[in-house]
Amino acid sequence: MPTAPEVATHVPLAEPAHPAVGAATSLLGAYTPGARFLGTPTRTLLAQGTHSEVPHDERPLPQRVAATLDAARAAGHGAPLVVGAVPFDQTAPAALTVPATARTAPPLTADPLIALPADPPAAARWDIRPVPAPEEYGAGVAAAVERMWRGEFSKVVLARTLELTTPEALDIPAMLQRLARRDPSGYTFALPTAPGRTLLGASPELLVSRRGHRVVANPLAGSTPRSDDLAEDVRRAAALLESAKDLHEHAVVVDAVHRALAPYCADLDVPGRPTLLRTATMWHLSTTVTGTLAAPETSALELACALHPTPAVCGTPTDTARQVIADTEPFDRGFFTGMVGWGDASGDGEWVVTIRCAEAEERALRLYAGAGVVAASEPAAETAETGAKFRTFLSAVGAEL
Repeated sequence: MPTAPEVATHVPLAEPAHPAVGAATSLLGAYTPGARFLGTPTRTLLAQGTHSEVPHDERPLPQRVAATLDAARAAGHGAPLVVGAVPFDQTAPAALTVPATARTAPPLTADPLIALPADPPAAARWDIRPVPAPEEYGAGVAAAVERMWRGEFSKVVLARTLELTTPEALDIPAMLQRLARRDPSGYTFALPTAPGRTLLGASPELLVSRRGHRVVANPLAGSTPRSDDLAEDVRRAAALLESAKDLHEHAVVVDAVHRALAPYCADLDVPGRPTLLRTATMWHLSTTVTGTLAAPETSALELACALHPTPAVCGTPTDTARQVIADTEPFDRGFFTGMVGWGDASGDGEWVVTIRCAEAEERALRLYAGAGVVAASEPAAETAETGAKFRTFLSAVGAEL
């Protein structure tokens, strides 16, 4: 009989002294398309309007963001922050804005009202088209595994999408409510990325946060679908903690995070073994890396750009994995497996890996899900894993595969 595995949860960096009942859920309820909503384990943020936009030019992204924040402060903005999304390809335009106004509240988990269920999805007629088809995705996994056995590379993350269309107008605020209330301890977001287009989702993975001198990263790699049967759910969790394939995949990511953060930190604490993190649909191997900044002027966004993309969303070696992704995936990832978050003029901020997400536009949704492929991977298992990851969003819109 398996014992209950150790489970890691998202822990706020600072607990509010007197969290107000309804403060966080009122911001969630006030969201309308075009606004920017972020719910994290440290705060709930609703930003509205545009004071200034971060330009796209040849300067490194952290430099452009810092200059935009400095200009906003010089123009009289009392406490400017930047909010938005960065694509998987860092050379592509980001969707980052200094909002005109921003309201914050304690995290959703500190608000008892978050336990109230969201309204169920309204009946809708969904046309669902997988891109690529599951069998094509499996063939891509098999081809990647064959190349790994030849020693060309050691890991690649391959994704697939679901294109959902409906004759009814999308109710994005209702989708956001269901995502947030289903897993309030994670990272829930709804952000405009282009006119009429919204990126929304509920990611379990913190890329990096900075609060003063303290740095936290929480890489996830290695996962298994959850079960509605409690005994089976515990069995799957315990098996994940002992899976040689998943432990290897996870170790590759943690090592990459360690190496990327080390030049910026005076000290780093990297646990020797992962714990488990659970979402409503998945178990993940999780390691929380903590450290102290060596140079206080290093911003959270600088750290995030140094980390991105980790092997958890790309692969290793990075350049080879990028090329395999480009050759295999029949779509542009856009903001999927990029990062979403916020940063302020002091350098504090939180940046989250953009997974368990979709892009919404008029009457269409594009859902994304990926799986880490290593030499021990099996096409059917990776296809099933991506199918399980789709469930986070499918349940929010009342659709089924």
